[in-house]
Amino acid sequence: QVRLVESGGGLVQPGMSLRLSCTASGSIFSVYAMGYYRQSPGKEREFVAAITSSGDTHVASSVKDRFTISLDNSANTAYLQMNSLKPDDTAIYYCNADVFVGPAELERDHWGQGTQVIVSS
Repeated sequence: QVRLVESGGGLVQPGMSLRLSCTASGSIFSVYAMGYYRQSPGKEREFVAAITSSGDTHVASSVKDRFTISLDNSANTAYLQMNSLKPDDTAIYYCNADVFVGPAELERDHWGQGTQVIVSS
């Protein structure tokens, strides 16, 4: 079984930074890709950023100049560095992962429990 554990959320003032982390554990052969989505009250869940094990990244245009995603393959851990945070970034951030559970057995769309980010003065 695959488990994603997230950390790093919290309450910060506008302009400050946070770093979220997400670690995949369990019956994992290797990570294929990891990413983050977020959901604000009353809104649909939206894509934030993703990274493959080879280092290819994709970041939503709304946060591209402020957020960076990275992946430590040896630790099966993704990081989302969020700088210059704005009140509009307030949301629950969910980690998502596609992992190999065997040499050629890919499982998609594993989700973490979510971590709350609140940006407020």
